[in-house]
Amino acid sequence: MASISRRMLLSGLAGGLAAPAIGQAAVPFADYPFPLGVAAGDPDAGGFVIWTRLAPRPEALDRGLGNRPVAVRYEVAEDRGFDRIVRSGEVVARPELGHSVHVTLEGLAPDRVYHYRFRAGGEASPVGRGRTLPAASAAVAEVRLGVAGCQDYQSGFYTAFRHLAREDCHAIFHYGDYMYEYGPRAAIWNAGTGEYLATVRRHDGPETFSLDDYRRRYTLIRSDVDLQEAHRSACWLASYDDHEVVNNWAGETGPEGVDPALFRLRRAAAMQAWYEFMPVRADAFPWGGLSGPWRAYRWGTLLDARLLNTRAFRTDQPCGDRFGSLCPGIRDPKAEMIGRAQEDWLAKGFGATRWNALLQQVMMMNLERARPPEPRGVNVDSWAGYLVPRDRLLGRLSGVSNLVVLTGDEHQHWAGEVRRSDASPETAPAAIEFVTTSISSGSDGPGERADHAEILRRNPGLAYVRDERGYTVMRVTPEAWTCDFRVIDTVRTPGGRVSTHARFRVPAGTPRLERA
Repeated sequence: MASISRRMLLSGLAGGLAAPAIGQAAVPFADYPFPLGVAAGDPDAGGFVIWTRLAPRPEALDRGLGNRPVAVRYEVAEDRGFDRIVRSGEVVARPELGHSVHVTLEGLAPDRVYHYRFRAGGEASPVGRGRTLPAASAAVAEVRLGVAGCQDYQSGFYTAFRHLAREDCHAIFHYGDYMYEYGPRAAIWNAGTGEYLATVRRHDGPETFSLDDYRRRYTLIRSDVDLQEAHRSACWLASYDDHEVVNNWAGETGPEGVDPALFRLRRAAAMQAWYEFMPVRADAFPWGGLSGPWRAYRWGTLLDARLLNTRAFRTDQPCGDRFGSLCPGIRDPKAEMIGRAQEDWLAKGFGATRWNALLQQVMMMNLERARPPEPRGVNVDSWAGYLVPRDRLLGRLSGVSNLVVLTGDEHQHWAGEVRRSDASPETAPAAIEFVTTSISSGSDGPGERADHAEILRRNPGLAYVRDERGYTVMRVTPEAWTCDFRVIDTVRTPGGRVSTHARFRVPAGTPRLERA
């Protein structure tokens, strides 16, 4: 009975919870109902998800709508002027989901740009843009993929998102830390300069614990117009990392000293809010208090990109979760990072495309990251703290050619080679990894840190590191994978300028980084 109920629920969610008995005209709005914008995500060859959230009074717990379900109409067209509408319908924004709407579009043409909008109470939403994936057998000449994440609201403005929106990406991979759980802060620590900086803007509520807390925080984040522009520009491949719940949570383990049962209540609230605000498919609904599907996105015969979940199915961090430390726990044979089911799915699926990619949250390179007085150490929250499952996975992927790993979390740009922990630097790498810096977290960076030269010296497989805010753009062709590391000159005032600090190229058939 539980599985039947779940199937029924997912079927209703995918269709947008249609209920034509509710009339639009009966719902008066106190103000414009679409202040949080629109979004699209999770594309396949036949469609994608379109999203909005009604909030005529976004600061109110009930969004100015009470507990009433509200009818919302959607339209999808081949042109921005909506002269050629190909899909339309009516769904319901329900109070149980904070008046969010998720509509899964199906039956669209592959590799085609579509425009979408919503209507409610006589008002129209902004227009968004999404692109379906090519057919699995299609020969694809190029894919442009944007990568972004780590967007602490208090650390800086989201100027990078406005620039990213103009990159004409086929899709945008968001690696997580869409929101941060902290309460208002007067200052934030800048790791690049080793000093505290005044926060640029403040959270409008205390640390997030309840569903109302998380909803309020997402509403604040979504009110940013630069972020809204990035959402309107392309389909997002959305994932979460730790701060969507609480810093460095791991599977069933929350903050130190907190009863796991109490942590699961907080995690359930956070997962529901994440689902409500993300343009994701119905199987991401937080059944049992956890949203955890992994995903595959395929661009014809050119690129097979696998979106992983490195947070929900892992064991606790070793070494007391002390960054830059080293202990026997990093080789715990019982440790897990993505869990066996996800690992099995990942290991069996590749082989039909020119390029293969892992889209995930935490660094896969096993870098020496010691902090004095420790002589050696790693980032134990990354794959370097989970060497047994890391090496096992790399072994199972050893036959996968042209493998690229896309990562975030580190608040810096990085580029380097991924090898098993027992491999010598002279052996061919298993993959190339590009780590994308933060949108705003950490605030303005110095570019080159005092420890960068030493980190590069101690890690021969590492080619690049840069501490500035920004994003990356990946250009994938049959001949090569190219990564442009974009940086913003400031996030502490609006209007920061974007530039490309570095470009790296990986030739097809050769796991090698070339400075372009």
